[in-house]
Amino acid sequence: MFIGMEGAKRDGVRDQRIAKIVELAPPQRLLAELPLGEERGKAVVRGREEVRDVLQGKDPRLMVVVGPCSVHDPKAAMEYATKLSATARNLREELLVVMRVYFEKPRTTTGWKGLINDPHLDESGDVNAGLRIARKLLLEVLDTGLPIGCEFLDPITPQYIADCVGWGAIGARTSESQTHRQLASGLSMPIGFKNRTDGNIQIAVDAVRAAAASHAFAGIDDAGMPAILHTTGNPDCHLILRGGHGEPNYYPPEVEDALVTLGVAGLPERLVIDASHDNSGKDPVLRRGRHRRPGRRRQQSDRRRDAGVIPGRGAPEPGPRRGADLRAVDHRCLHRLGGHRLRPGALRLRRGGAPRFMRSATRR
Repeated sequence: MFIGMEGAKRDGVRDQRIAKIVELAPPQRLLAELPLGEERGKAVVRGREEVRDVLQGKDPRLMVVVGPCSVHDPKAAMEYATKLSATARNLREELLVVMRVYFEKPRTTTGWKGLINDPHLDESGDVNAGLRIARKLLLEVLDTGLPIGCEFLDPITPQYIADCVGWGAIGARTSESQTHRQLASGLSMPIGFKNRTDGNIQIAVDAVRAAAASHAFAGIDDAGMPAILHTTGNPDCHLILRGGHGEPNYYPPEVEDALVTLGVAGLPERLVIDASHDNSGKDPVLRRGRHRRPGRRRQQSDRRRDAGVIPGRGAPEPGPRRGADLRAVDHRCLHRLGGHRLRPGALRLRRGGAPRFMRSATRR
């Protein structure tokens, strides 16, 4: 519903640069239209517990967060989820596979902001439609049996989708943000903070510490009303190494340095290695090998990788599409249409075939 501005006389002081205001549906309305349900709720809780157990070293499997860079075509995403779920079932004894289902895109400058902000790929900003499409897709992915991973950017949108998510991430551009540290402190799933785009890991380590503490901050409740949210703190946050300034940081010295930095801060020495971004030079072919030579934490060094089902990049074209667009809008991705096969290298880590430096004692 259109509320105001756009031709109306503006206040002489406020809203001088606001073009229009559109009503945002309250979270409880969308949750009522697209309910999680009891069985899906159990699946989400189970997925969170499994992720937590891997991070704590209680579960010896490797966690692999895998999926397209960003979802822009729900039909393609479900085709991908169906293939991935079959692979996940086959590998469940050795891998905990979490599907990456990202809807929000933090930009260095400008660009497509993701399905929630721009679901029609036409810069119309139809956020209400984006939230509905996103939630519907998450429910459908849960029905395949896969835990879901999301990156959280806008501090309000988690109220609409967070109940479906098993693992979350805070991006490199927002790890230093107090708003996002507070947000992570109240989220119900494990959250990873990426190191900064320049490679700085101290910022992400500080974020993990901050998110573990309790906070009070302004937000909205389920009814969409302004509220003060008091959190208990999130003890399941961790570091994500994603490289920086064109250089990787998944080699043993960088991983060891990250673990020492976490230990000095009094934090659990656990991390996730991002096989994309500067750890692969944004080259999808190189991502295949990034699980082969990581640092030494077998139980707690997990993997996150972008993988689309058609190689290349999809141009954001507005309007209805004929069939599924299986490319990512932002990044070139790996070919995964033919069977979606995870590389055997990830399995070797679980079977004792890791390099010697990875077979050394795991810090708990």
